[in-house]
Amino acid sequence: MKLVDNKATLSFSNGSPSVEMPVYGGSIGPDVIDIRKLYAQTGMFTYDPGFLSTASCQSAITYIDGDKGELLYRGYPIEQLATQADYLDTCFLLLNGELPNETERGDFHKLVTNHTMVNEQMQFFLRGFRRDAHPMAVLTGLVGALSAFYHDSTDINNPEHRRIAAIRLIAKMPTLVAMSYKYGVGQPYMYPRNDLSYSGNFLRMMFGTPCEDYKVNPVLEKALDRIFILHADHEQNASTSTVRLCGSSGTNPFAAIAAGVACLWGPAHGGANEACLNMLEDIQRNGGVAKVGEFMNQVKDKNSGVKLMGFGHRVYKNYDPRAKLMQETCNEVLAELGLENDPLFKLAKELEKIALEDDYFVQRKLYPNVDFYSGIVQRAIGIPVSLFTGIFALARTVGWIAQLNEMLADPEYKIGRPRQLFTGAARRDVPASFKR
Repeated sequence: MKLVDNKATLSFSNGSPSVEMPVYGGSIGPDVIDIRKLYAQTGMFTYDPGFLSTASCQSAITYIDGDKGELLYRGYPIEQLATQADYLDTCFLLLNGELPNETERGDFHKLVTNHTMVNEQMQFFLRGFRRDAHPMAVLTGLVGALSAFYHDSTDINNPEHRRIAAIRLIAKMPTLVAMSYKYGVGQPYMYPRNDLSYSGNFLRMMFGTPCEDYKVNPVLEKALDRIFILHADHEQNASTSTVRLCGSSGTNPFAAIAAGVACLWGPAHGGANEACLNMLEDIQRNGGVAKVGEFMNQVKDKNSGVKLMGFGHRVYKNYDPRAKLMQETCNEVLAELGLENDPLFKLAKELEKIALEDDYFVQRKLYPNVDFYSGIVQRAIGIPVSLFTGIFALARTVGWIAQLNEMLADPEYKIGRPRQLFTGAARRDVPASFKR
């Protein structure tokens, strides 16, 4: 963060003295006005619902340029990482700031692989949930419960504890997600295998059974790894901000990540790909491909209340850079599994075609986003819709940890304490007639 030559001046129409505020610039992206002394100087706060114009921190991890459709992890374009690195390489990058050399890569992969098992008591904790519980409800509980099993890594102010907790969370999340799935369908849990890749191991824990050996399909393995990379971090979004805010109180890393999981569950955030598949299934039930045109006309009608899920993005004003990568993976997976003619996937392709050609959607830049394609890929692989957000949480865990560790290492960090514009009743007395 560097001081910019110009300063911002805040002037008031009521004759109050003007206030000068410093302006800081980052390496790329918009400059920021430092308002930390605003209240002390003026007795006023800023008002910014949703913090859409407020930089809550300085960060060197992830950068998004929504107008250009650009996503950088530690400076590297997502397109290059998704084609030249795997998920654990990306984890190392996000945590350490640089891609690993050959020795570091081998050591890091081995370290994560050797921590994929969870305490055996976790399965008894899992049995306390109903079988039909939503996987995200289960996952929120399981992640929070890790702090009850791993007491030697719960001091968030201890860098070594944070390092150990980071490896444990990255390694154990696939195991916990798979256990949540197996519990719901009544199948036995599958222990992780140290000779498999991160995504290959997850596929086996999800879909393998003790009855026979599970052979990992390399196309599906690669597809899942790409989903993980594309969702690993995404700047200061709702769940990341939640993890930072929760961690700022000094709570343990497992509790902070559990808070992120809970936030991600919301349909406006991590639940978007689940909502997208539910939309496709609704169209399928109501007539399928033949009704796509009618559905899209309803989307155009503001009074219909019909929403198009999986298209457009709050941040990306042009094409979501992750979507093109996920589109390639989607086509590869459908071809590998022979699902090009599956009714639901044909419907999705027709929806995609209209959105990319119809002037209404093109002018509004409502292009298919990463949620649209990742939902289709996950369904094709066999992952149930209710678990989509759990996969997202698994992938985003490393981003949450990297952001949390960065905050704790920042000498300027303080416990989060947003202000408010109070609009309730002013001070008043309880009426004398009021009786308890």
